[in-house]
Amino acid sequence: MPKYRDELDAVLRALADPTRRAVVERLAKSPAVVSELAAPFSMALPSLMQHLRVLENAGLITSQKHGRVRTMSLRPGALDVLHLWLGEQRTPAAHQADRLGIHMTCTTPKET
Repeated sequence: MPKYRDELDAVLRALADPTRRAVVERLAKSPAVVSELAAPFSMALPSLMQHLRVLENAGLITSQKHGRVRTMSLRPGALDVLHLWLGEQRTPAAHQADRLGIHMTCTTPKET
């Protein structure tokens, strides 16, 4: 098991929800205030705040409060743990596919 399992689990749980994925996609473009993030969703502001808390607790986003305005940002490197894990999963699969390709090339009858 990877040593970063808890962090990976938190990120995957947070990204399992389509609303939270949409928020991450939006914040990947630039930081945004909460009211701007809420605009595309037909939900009450407290519901969106709950989603933002899940993302923040997973380490995906950060928030800064200036007066009454809260600005949310995607944390730099927030998705690194996911990229690392996916890379680890792809490597064995890629090697298997390479071996299968070599096997198929070596065992395919040649046309005469």
